[in-house]
Amino acid sequence: MTYLFLYVVGLVLIWWIYRVGWIEALKTVIKVLVPSILIILFNIKAGRLLFKNPLVGIVSALPTSIFIYKGSLPLVASINNWIDTKRSNYDESKDVIDTESVPLDD
Repeated sequence: MTYLFLYVVGLVLIWWIYRVGWIEALKTVIKVLVPSILIILFNIKAGRLLFKNPLVGIVSALPTSIFIYKGSLPLVASINNWIDTKRSNYDESKDVIDTESVPLDD
């Protein structure tokens, strides 16, 4: 069942990359993965510390997930801005010739 889930996720990612391009797909994946990983890690750790059981920490994820998601938005924004600046630096590095347009009447 896990392989079927990973297969479907892989197909969706390939379709999304084809539809919007590498950069936008990467930014979307980062927007989803960073908060999700932080929420899972925090709740497993809290479950071990508070309840001595990581399963209870995962079950109690809803209250803390809202705060962690809101707190991770600046991190996601900074990563996406870094990707955009790298892309704009690459676009500016191409050789561009500036010309002036002259009307045909002259």
